[in-house]
Amino acid sequence: MEETGWLLAFFEWCEATYPGTFVRQSLWLFGVIEAFHLVGLAILGGALLVVDMRLLGVGLRDSTIADIDRQARPWLTLGVVLLLTTGLLLFLSEAVKCYYNTAFWVKIVTLPFAIAFTYYVKERFARKALYTSAYSQWVASADLLLWFIVAAGGRWIGYS
Repeated sequence: MEETGWLLAFFEWCEATYPGTFVRQSLWLFGVIEAFHLVGLAILGGALLVVDMRLLGVGLRDSTIADIDRQARPWLTLGVVLLLTTGLLLFLSEAVKCYYNTAFWVKIVTLPFAIAFTYYVKERFARKALYTSAYSQWVASADLLLWFIVAAGGRWIGYS
């Protein structure tokens, strides 16, 4: 990437914002936000897994896919909102570092696809699905793969 480009300037601006500076200069705030980020990941992961495992035909066979999806949806949305909110704050505190981090780009490019797939492909299918099929298994596998890439990219950010 061109280091003098508009994108780097945008990332520098992000890092210089009040929230970015406040989080970065605090001794403890980054860690607290990171803890809530991980709580959001756990909530999201639980909501995803319960539906995806049912789509795969593993567990909760006494309930329809649609029933499980309907019960998991509020948790899924809570997890996404918590992750996006805390993720934005974490990003603002170290935006320039993120700019140079390949793991960040893997995560940030995959994230909109994971969200779109979950809400528009999987959710539409799960609302009507009563039983496991080859298509439901494909949908669950694709959903799990996308979110695994997002989570792995996020974890990789901390190590690079």
